[in-house]
Amino acid sequence: MAKDKTLYACNECGGTSTRWLGKCPSCNAWNSLVETVAEATTSSKNRLSATPKGLAPASELATLSEIEASDFERTPTGLGELDRVLGGGIVEGGVVLIGGDPGIGKSTLLLQALDALQRANLSTLYVTGEESGAQVALRSRRLGLDNSQVKVLAEIQLEKILATLDAKRPAIAVIDSIQTVYSDQLSSAPGSVAQVRECAAHLTRAAKASGVAIVLVGHVTKEGALAGPRVLEHMVDTVLYFEGDTHSSYRLIRAIKNRFGAVNEIGVFAMTEKGLKGVSNPSAIFLSQHSQPVPGSCVLVTLEGTRPLLVEIQALVDSGGPSPRRLSVGLDRDRLAMLLAVLHRHAGVSCADQDVFVNAVGGVRIGEPAADLAVLLAITSSLRGKALPQGFLAFGEVGLAGEVRPAPRGQERLKEAAKLGFKIAIVPKANLPKKSDSSLVKALEGMTIYPVERIEEALEVVRGF
Repeated sequence: MAKDKTLYACNECGGTSTRWLGKCPSCNAWNSLVETVAEATTSSKNRLSATPKGLAPASELATLSEIEASDFERTPTGLGELDRVLGGGIVEGGVVLIGGDPGIGKSTLLLQALDALQRANLSTLYVTGEESGAQVALRSRRLGLDNSQVKVLAEIQLEKILATLDAKRPAIAVIDSIQTVYSDQLSSAPGSVAQVRECAAHLTRAAKASGVAIVLVGHVTKEGALAGPRVLEHMVDTVLYFEGDTHSSYRLIRAIKNRFGAVNEIGVFAMTEKGLKGVSNPSAIFLSQHSQPVPGSCVLVTLEGTRPLLVEIQALVDSGGPSPRRLSVGLDRDRLAMLLAVLHRHAGVSCADQDVFVNAVGGVRIGEPAADLAVLLAITSSLRGKALPQGFLAFGEVGLAGEVRPAPRGQERLKEAAKLGFKIAIVPKANLPKKSDSSLVKALEGMTIYPVERIEEALEVVRGF
């Protein structure tokens, strides 16, 4: 009896090697090669060609200008924050991949969405490979989803799942999770690179051919990235990450890729006894409630996708030893060191012998440079021991020459701040609202705006308060 030939496949990129190596020769990832059984090559037919029903119909050659440009119809899920991240709702034939830490609430969120869609007279299907039907029913009772008519299928074999999709033709189907599904055409174990890639490809082609919207739940690695080959993210239309701190009741869902909407859009949910509830005013999460203004605190208006969010930046400057520390949470540490050098060189404020700690309240991560001005003002406020006035905010990018550069969509940031009752703002001069825009002037009525071009001007304005 011939011995099965073995290969070593990379969990990160899907590359193969005939022997085990410490580092993958394709993507240079360490300790990512896993032993698998080589696939038999007796048939010359491609695996996808064996299932013609899963293939999209062929189309004739056409000129781009002749193709009708029609927008995609969207079906709201009933959860406003999820619809925002998806770009307005579920698209017919769209494939969504959602990943997150274990226990973060992925299955809870999708079960709530399916129940809302089913109550809107849409056919739904929940395919579970990690739980039994009784466990799913128990969760639905706990969430208060009484008399839910969502169809549940406890199955992990790909061919049976595809047959059910073809027979029932639901409007939307959830596969929880793609790592548990396996195909009989492959001999490797469920969750392996080959199984995840092939099963996702078959489900994606079935969605495009039948018009069924499919949501794939994906596992994540210990680093927080989606498990499996990176090609999995390229195959689907939308990639969502479900994030949250285990010590907080709030959850963030973020769009990393979206062919039907904006990327980096976020939705905010609160975990309650009855499941996940959308948070309509997420800025309240990221703002500390001080009875009186405190030194070292400055409010920033940041953009997450198309949504302006108000986040409080806190700084603490304390006397340090011979090696002062520079520590930031939620902000880039290297950028903090650069901003301290700019503050010393162009504004004459030195923190060379001081420990500097900067934190973005609420656990949010800020990657845009528009936070520079707020960070510098918070550091200066803590160093001088003088609090910024109540209802104060700032945003703007600071360059190495000390100039304050404009932030994108500055008018929307100011409108959001005015709506929440902020009265004083320091902004880049290029973001100053034009007086000719009467609607914007009316929206910002009662707010005093100080335009600045350099960091020295911003500090001079603050000293005058």
